[in-house]
Amino acid sequence: MLTQLVLAAAVGAAPLGVVQIRATHIERLSDLIREHGLVVFARIDFCADARAAGLTMRPEQLLIFGNPKGGTPLLLAAATSGLDLPLKVLIWEDPAGATWLAYNSTDYILRRHGVPPELAKNIQGATALIADAAD
Repeated sequence: MLTQLVLAAAVGAAPLGVVQIRATHIERLSDLIREHGLVVFARIDFCADARAAGLTMRPEQLLIFGNPKGGTPLLLAAATSGLDLPLKVLIWEDPAGATWLAYNSTDYILRRHGVPPELAKNIQGATALIADAAD
């Protein structure tokens, strides 16, 4: 698995289960998430944390969000789904200045934890929202 991740990073491909899309309009992502009844639990600013440690890096943030009404049934079906819930979206700037979003695909989360496919609807809307925010 580690070899796959290293190889994926070397050729610029997304690791298994990761959806990676170039983004042009992410400014409203947090607002859009809230407008659709989801909760933004945390925003981790890796760049600011690096700066506080005396290091530099390009902008990169992790947005953690979800809806207990949608996520709880997945947690009840498979406790380990808590490793991927709440949902997360990683936002970063590449060396060329392009902005990217990445998140775990719904199918990956379901397969990884053995969650019944009928619960996909509980999180599919959120991942669709991320893709919409990127356009």
